[in-house]
Amino acid sequence: MLAHLLPGLSELFGPFNVFVYISFRTAGAVVTSLVLAFLLGPVVIRRLKLMNVGQVVREIGPETHLAKSGTPTMGGVIIILATT
Repeated sequence: MLAHLLPGLSELFGPFNVFVYISFRTAGAVVTSLVLAFLLGPVVIRRLKLMNVGQVVREIGPETHLAKSGTPTMGGVIIILATT
C-alpha cells in the first residue's frame, strides 16, 4: 500500500523515492515478518501448550531427551502466520 502512495509524494519530499526500490520493500517485508513472529510466537506457543500439542519422547533414548517432553512441535505455524 505504501509503495503506491508514497512514490507520488517523492516530488515533495525526496526520501519517499526509496519506496520505489524492490530491495527496500523486501527488507521492509522481512522486518515486518520478523516482528510478527516475535509478537505471535509466545501466544502460539502458549496456545499449543494449552491444547497439549507436544512432542512425544521415547524412553529408550538418552535421559537428557526426557526434559524435552511436552515441547510444542508446531513451531512452523509461527513462520507461516508471520509470512502470509
